[in-house]
Parts: sequence; structure tokens; C-alpha cells
Amino acid sequence: MYTVIMGGGRVGLNLASALVSVGHDVTLIENDETLCGNAAAELDALVICGNGTNIKTLEEANIDDANVFVAATGNDESNLLSCILVKDYKVPKIIARVSNPDHEEAFKKVGINAVISPELTAAGYLEKLITRPKIADLIIIGKGNAELLDISVTNKKVIGKKVGDVSPTDNYIIAAIYKNGEITIPKENMVIGEGDRISILVKTPKVQAVTHMFAK
Repeated sequence: MYTVIMGGGRVGLNLASALVSVGHDVTLIENDETLCGNAAAELDALVICGNGTNIKTLEEANIDDANVFVAATGNDESNLLSCILVKDYKVPKIIARVSNPDHEEAFKKVGINAVISPELTAAGYLEKLITRPKIADLIIIGKGNAELLDISVTNKKVIGKKVGDVSPTDNYIIAAIYKNGEITIPKENMVIGEGDRISILVKTPKVQAVTHMFAK
């Protein structure tokens, strides 16, 4: 898969590095010479010092061949303009970073496939860690309507029960159990022990109730 990323700041550089590490072809466009130099030194990828809102720069990045274009700068106006230009090249997937939530609708109106706000996502993640202290870790799934939780079992009402006695339900499913440092995909007859770490896929509105059930 070939991805063109506009923006060599924290978000763009980390994304490019992650894609390169799993074997994807990446071109990074950045108009700041210092950031360009940093990216070129860190990435095993083509780095173009130029403006992603310029058609010549996009064509230099072979935008015609791209499977994905990501506008990842911190400037919403630049991201929007570059996405509009890229749409003329029939890139199958266009993703934009948006810093101001008020601008999200404008991106959607021009047909951007996905609009992401790292700032809002991070804030939401931190809020959940603060308000749900019994959760060891969490992953927000989809559009925020489900979460994957890691919980240490401390509620005596479920300790000693078989997985099949408590899972699955319409609201959650136990996806994994960690015992003695090893991860196991649970079977119905597996017994839940005190202090076991379990991963639970749960609908977001039921997170508090499910957390209370296993970690009272």
C-alpha cells in the first residue's frame, strides 16, 4: 500500500514511521525545512520539502499512485485544501486531521473519508482513565460506541465462576484472560480466578456496570 502524508510534525512523522515499520511505502510532504531534515533522518521513506496544497508538489509525490492520502498538519485550512485537490486524483481513501471540531462538518461536506482529531481523542482517553480508575487500560473502538477494557478481577461474586456463566451477553464478551503471564482465549469452562486480568469488549454505555461487576 502506498500512502502520501502531508505534515511532518508529531502526528505525521509518527504515522509515517508506523507505516514504514510494517512494510508500507510512504512519501511525507513537509514545507518546514527543519522538520523535513528531521523526517529524512528518521524515516526510510521519500521526504519532499514542499507544500501539500501545491499541485506540483502532490504530483512529485506520485499522488496518482497513492492508495491513501493523509492531511496531518496542525492547520485545518491547509488540510482541507489539500484534500480537495487530492480528490481530483481519485485517491481511494482520504483522511484528514482536524484541530478545531467546528471545522469537522466542512471536511465531511467535501467528501473526506475520515476526519480525525488527535487532540479530542487524547482528551477523551485521559478523561476515561481519570473517571474509571479500576480499568488498567482501554481501547476506544469504532466511533466510540464500544471499548476494549483490561480489568483485574477482584469481585468475589464472579471469582470461581466459569467464563460461560458470565459471558457473553448482549452488552459484553470476555475476549481474553491473562494467567501466569500468558494470554488465553477463554473457553466456556475456564474458571475466573482472583486477580486474573481479563480483556472485555463492552458497549460504551455499559462500561461502568461491567467494570463494577468484575472489579467491585
